[in-house]
Amino acid sequence: TFFFLHQGHNGRHERIDFLTSKEKATSKKKTGIIIGVLVAVLILAAVAAFLIWLFVCEYYRKSFPPEGVKAYYWSQFDIPYEDLDILPEFSEERVLEALERGIKEQRSVASLSDVKISEVTASFTDSRMARNPRASKCFYRLEAEETAKKFASPGYPLGYPAKSRCQWQIRASENNAISVRFPFFHIEDDCSDDFVSIFDSLSPDDSQAITEKCGQRPPSNPLEVVSSGNIMLINFITDTDIQRPGFDAEYKAIPKSKVKTCGGALSASTGVFTSPLHPSFYPPAMDCKWTIKVPAGKKVRVKFTMFRMKEPGVDIRVCHKDYVEVMGTKYCGEMSSLALTSTSNVLDVSFHSDESYTDKGFSAEYTAYDPANPCPDKFACASGICIAKELRCDGWNDCGDMSDEMKCHCEKDQFACANGLCKPRLWICDRVNDCGDGSDETRCCEENEWRCGDGVCLPQDVVCNSKKDCADGSDEASCKTSPGICSEFSFKCKNKECVNKVNADCDRVSDCSDNSDEDGCDCGTRPYKLNRIVGGQNAELGEWPWQVSLHFKTYGHVCGASILSERWLLSASHCFVTTDPANHVASNWQTYSGMQDQYKYDGVERRSLKRIISHPDYNQMTFDYDIALLELSEPLQFTNTIQPICLPSPSHVFPAGMACWVTGWGALREGGQKAQLLQKASVKIINDTVCNTVTEGQVTSRMLCSGFLAGGVDACQGDSGGPLVCFEESGKWFQAGIVSWGEGCARRNKPGVYSRVTKLRDWIKKETGI
Repeated sequence: TFFFLHQGHNGRHERIDFLTSKEKATSKKKTGIIIGVLVAVLILAAVAAFLIWLFVCEYYRKSFPPEGVKAYYWSQFDIPYEDLDILPEFSEERVLEALERGIKEQRSVASLSDVKISEVTASFTDSRMARNPRASKCFYRLEAEETAKKFASPGYPLGYPAKSRCQWQIRASENNAISVRFPFFHIEDDCSDDFVSIFDSLSPDDSQAITEKCGQRPPSNPLEVVSSGNIMLINFITDTDIQRPGFDAEYKAIPKSKVKTCGGALSASTGVFTSPLHPSFYPPAMDCKWTIKVPAGKKVRVKFTMFRMKEPGVDIRVCHKDYVEVMGTKYCGEMSSLALTSTSNVLDVSFHSDESYTDKGFSAEYTAYDPANPCPDKFACASGICIAKELRCDGWNDCGDMSDEMKCHCEKDQFACANGLCKPRLWICDRVNDCGDGSDETRCCEENEWRCGDGVCLPQDVVCNSKKDCADGSDEASCKTSPGICSEFSFKCKNKECVNKVNADCDRVSDCSDNSDEDGCDCGTRPYKLNRIVGGQNAELGEWPWQVSLHFKTYGHVCGASILSERWLLSASHCFVTTDPANHVASNWQTYSGMQDQYKYDGVERRSLKRIISHPDYNQMTFDYDIALLELSEPLQFTNTIQPICLPSPSHVFPAGMACWVTGWGALREGGQKAQLLQKASVKIINDTVCNTVTEGQVTSRMLCSGFLAGGVDACQGDSGGPLVCFEESGKWFQAGIVSWGEGCARRNKPGVYSRVTKLRDWIKKETGI
């Protein structure tokens, strides 16, 4: 039995009454009476349900003797708004107790020796989930067969109506399970308003939920679910007035034997294994075991290239629901990296899913290796990952478990952190906690002193005293008590007010009295919900919707750019200001937005250029002011794969060590061919002191460094003009830099150099109004 207590739209109170003391006393008596009445009603409902159930059961017992019957019975209890204070008195346990008592009393009256009741359950559910099939215009019973059939949300593809309550009950023959795939899925982003919920049952009981989804999904990551048995329920609930296209779905029956087959013995030296039915959602109630056995004397290394087993309310340290178990340890949640190494030549990998909530699961590669030489010509991490030897003791956690930074002997040009790490001496006292334990920043000033951004030490009490004691104003940079202090760290509101808060722009909080810090923030979002692919460098469709490919004449891709608005793109001056004046002629260029593959044009918007505005102070020798604005001949139409990037305010801070992303179709290695598929690389912001040193003083304040001093990851030829973007806690992506120059590609101590957008932000605004 599933029951729901109706409390108004979406569980929100439509009216709240405040009671006097006298009314409260009366209310307590009233509460007792109401609870007593409702419990009595529960018992009567239970008895009625039981009698109906017995009748159905007896009919089916005589008609189909070998088979059992599973019955679903709904009870609805409406509590008036003025009595919502008694809601906590109703628990699943209390309702279940009433049902069981009613059934027990009924059994004592009638002779029911032929009937065996194995289980009675009761659970809360969302009132919007329960629909009377006969009263609903959006209720469907479907029969799944081997040939795929279709159904869609109401109004698809023009848009579904508000206040929709739709239900599809799907059945298949006894030996089959049901597979449902959504080739197109676009629901409102807020799952509390609009959502699709899918159940491994014919009732919306959370204990049988497969998943609940909203938002929109790219073609490369469709929603596809499978039942464990021959029944499935799909509910579609909408409350918002915002119209979205909805969904298109395909369903079919598949043999249960296919669903339940997993695990086995793996004996090859290398191989791949996945969760059941991957990349579809794995089915509920599954247990699998793989035994990997390699030749004696060797060991097994397993690397998960994708791992996603997320479930509501699960502590990933315990993993008490769905999990992968290896060598006695359970793993769940979503992981960006997971590599494991066996202690012998045999490794068991177990997979378990319970009866509720499934996910995409995992894909894993395994290899046999010689423990005497686990990583030929490379460094072996404790996790089993192999990394370049140059990354050992370079100050970065390349292994993910810090094993490459342990037991290091610091060189003369390195600083020994208190935690045992080695960091470049140049990083001492640069106002960045490079060591992680602060030991590189502890002896820069005397105790009880504050160090300004320019290195000057002042008494600690200068901080947040509403006076600009440091020349750069860093002592008042994050002080709410200093509204009148303006510095280079302050956000300047349109009404000339200053906000002393780090990265106040587009953080979803109104800090300016005129709300100007939240103006123009419809940017930096990715409409598609994407998977996290471990270690993948090919970008997914829609992953970087602001990326643009610039083609020159018939030469194909030459430079990158980013989308700022429907009419403006951002790129680098050195793509256009060259020895050949033809590069600065707008009609010689074509722009391609929404592109992933250079040879595929589906969903790609091509635009010609109206004009090219290079910065007047651009220096071809030093690459200073390497920035250009491109005006399109006609505006872009924003789509799932075409979106603008957010521009940071001049006060926005991208701290050293922050992980950001550079994207482009540039050469995959120095001197190599350009890429066909859009590439992505994670790089770290490098502090200005180190940046200036490793570039031998060639950087200006309009430049920043990003990459890895050890080399290995960098932008390259063909990436020029493309964006360096960083993800902020506000949920927005901001463009920190423009690919400008570098010495070679991915060389040691030669990071990529980017135009610093914050220093050029005012010029962008002056030219474009953005």
